[in-house]
Amino acid sequence: MRKTLVCSLVICTALTWAWTTIAAEPLPQGAQATINSPGDNAVVRGTVPIVGTAIDPAFWKYEVYYAAEGTEQWTLIGSVHETQVADGLLETWETIIVSDGSYSLRLRVVNQTGNYQEVLVHGILVANAAPTDTPEPTRTPTPTATITPAATPTFIIPTSPLAQPTATPTLARPTRSALPDVLDVNAWRQSLCLGAQLMAVVLIAIAAIFVLRRLY
Repeated sequence: MRKTLVCSLVICTALTWAWTTIAAEPLPQGAQATINSPGDNAVVRGTVPIVGTAIDPAFWKYEVYYAAEGTEQWTLIGSVHETQVADGLLETWETIIVSDGSYSLRLRVVNQTGNYQEVLVHGILVANAAPTDTPEPTRTPTPTATITPAATPTFIIPTSPLAQPTATPTLARPTRSALPDVLDVNAWRQSLCLGAQLMAVVLIAIAAIFVLRRLY
């Protein structure tokens, strides 16, 4: 009885762990087949980019077709694509190879099991022969030129004779007087230095004599 209870607990624990692991995994994204541009009743001409989404968890390929409105004679645009597209360029439609008129587009997303999803866009008007609307130019009024009369020059006659410029005297640069040679500072300085040196020699000699006398 005890072994049976233990085995039951082990089995329940394993199942609970497995269920938790499976529930934690993200669910696979479903198949999507959408055409975002051009939309229903759009007017196109020249090279038309077809934008949309073609994805499937078991993706194999997708195909884009066109057909005259009201018919089932679908013509493949470009080639078969084996790469998924999410909100991007699905195919490029050269409308210059078809006659002007109303057409339908079909996107078919096929998975590896052979099943597919498809979406249709109706009433697309191809108008290559129609002229492109050109905005009417806006007329700009011509500005009116304003003529301003030229000013009349006024001449003033002097009533007094013109004053003659007076000459400005040139000041002579003062010359620096020579200093008297009586006081020669350098000579006095050298004399004092020499006297101090002689006095120092005399003092040293007297000190030496005094020391020798003390010794002997």
